[in-house]
Amino acid sequence: MDEILETKGHDPEPSAKSNGKDKKKKKSWDYDKQIARLQVELAHLQAWVKKSGARVVIVFEGRDAAGKGGMIKRITEKVSPRVFRVIALPAPTEREKSQIYMQRYINHLPAAGEVVIFDRSWYNRAGVDRVMGFSSEKKVQRFLELAPRFEAAIVESGVTLLKYFLTVSEEEQERRFRRRIDDPVRQWKLSPMDVESYQRWWDYTRAYDEMLRMTDSNHAPWWIVPSDDKKRARINCISHILQSIPYERIKFEEPDLGKRQKRPSDFVEDGSVRHVVPDMTQ
Repeated sequence: MDEILETKGHDPEPSAKSNGKDKKKKKSWDYDKQIARLQVELAHLQAWVKKSGARVVIVFEGRDAAGKGGMIKRITEKVSPRVFRVIALPAPTEREKSQIYMQRYINHLPAAGEVVIFDRSWYNRAGVDRVMGFSSEKKVQRFLELAPRFEAAIVESGVTLLKYFLTVSEEEQERRFRRRIDDPVRQWKLSPMDVESYQRWWDYTRAYDEMLRMTDSNHAPWWIVPSDDKKRARINCISHILQSIPYERIKFEEPDLGKRQKRPSDFVEDGSVRHVVPDMTQ
């Protein structure tokens, strides 16, 4: 993490104070400062991607409640959705079920000047599809054999492919699930599939262990992101993304706004009724 901050003109994260209260405040302050700086670098990355015509794919997989959504939000909240496209596909339609498995993912791969982030990806087959019985074991094994070859073709075409797997402990996952149950604004995050993943922790552990082992390759390695501490995970992962792409800062060409036109002498204010949203802050 320090390397990206130093090479891009950032200061390393300061050490925390020993006092508990001060340490908590300092940690929060440091996170806000670091994430803001990294988001500036993501903006520079965006400018380079657009100008160079680069194509980037970032895959996020991991345990339920490991923080994939929050990670993707911090990556994309300060950049253009036309450059950073987030793909979170729903369950396949009947037509898609009849297609080659990879087909619907291929349709979303980036064109020149795009970064595509997969919030879940083709690895559904080796995770939830396998554990929940949505795919036969024969198809899962065939996928595990073919996935590295599929990714090799992506990389050989000139696409930068990064794969991240977010981990979370049993205790922390349960804490987050219970928080979702108790918090009305988080209850929508707790799906029946999440409950199944909680109950079948070890089934998912076996599935993910084999997935990671069989699909880790030199051209597309898996990068594990420990995520019991969400803030630390975000700083570490975004820093790694920036380190992994050899982008350059593109000089911003400041536009000349010119002069605003003067109000026409014959302009008359429209006197028709307008419905104005009431001010609820008074």
